[in-house]
Amino acid sequence: MTDIVVLDHKIHGLSAADYAESLREALPDHEITLAQTPEQKKQLVQEASVATGYEISEELIESSETLSLFVCTFAGTGHLPLDTLEANGVAVENASGVHGPNIAEQVLGYILTFVRRLDKGWRQEQRAEWEHYQAGELKGSTATVIGQGPIGRTIVDRLNAFDVTTIGIRYTPSKGGPADEVFGFDNKAIHEALTRTDYLVLACPLTDLTANFVDEEALLLLPTDATLVNIARGEVVDTPALVDALQTNKIRAAALDVTDPEPLPAESPLWDLENCRITPHNAGHTPKYWDRCAEIVKTAIADG
Repeated sequence: MTDIVVLDHKIHGLSAADYAESLREALPDHEITLAQTPEQKKQLVQEASVATGYEISEELIESSETLSLFVCTFAGTGHLPLDTLEANGVAVENASGVHGPNIAEQVLGYILTFVRRLDKGWRQEQRAEWEHYQAGELKGSTATVIGQGPIGRTIVDRLNAFDVTTIGIRYTPSKGGPADEVFGFDNKAIHEALTRTDYLVLACPLTDLTANFVDEEALLLLPTDATLVNIARGEVVDTPALVDALQTNKIRAAALDVTDPEPLPAESPLWDLENCRITPHNAGHTPKYWDRCAEIVKTAIADG
């Protein structure tokens, strides 16, 4: 009998078979089976108490009398039939926190590239030019991180290690966090924070409140030598306003792992700007993804 069924899916180019293997290592006393075909999924969900994967259909949920927990391998759960899960007594756990270390490292990579002007050095290298230039220091600067979930908090933690003054913005500031200062989404507090910000990092979900959060006004409030880093969602930034700010030196630079629209069209002016670095929404990729998901399943089972 199967205890845990892994519903076959692909995420970040990783195989669900490897996920099943990580679960076997984390939970050696449980019978874990990978369900690949629709027939296998239907049969095994009827046996298992735990299912895990990117999604699960209403039909599968309603077909099982044993299922008590679904662990989504994605941080968001809006794509799931939550009402059906609740109606059938199936608890839901997500993969919140699985991305923290790798995304925080990518954010630091972006910032250090700009502060040490490594991008300029690499361009000179391509032209075989030996020409000294001035670079900066990260120590002593101020970074504001919008969003203080597991990813945002990990980013703040890494920045603190570089002696950076950190400001966290979150929906419930009373919850605090590792940042030196924590504010809510109050316009006055945010405006004051932006005027002090050398590095603005977006690590928030896309909501009605955060859509176009970084607009023309926000970009004007930032110092002219500020850098924007977006690993949230492209729609958190007003793209035309960002293009204008980069073209007219209203801010120094931007690093974007997400864009609006996405994929970014070849004709977008962002591609041609030397002060804009773009990666194809891959900050979330990590070879530790399945190991961390397996630990989430293990903890969820232990917590009952």
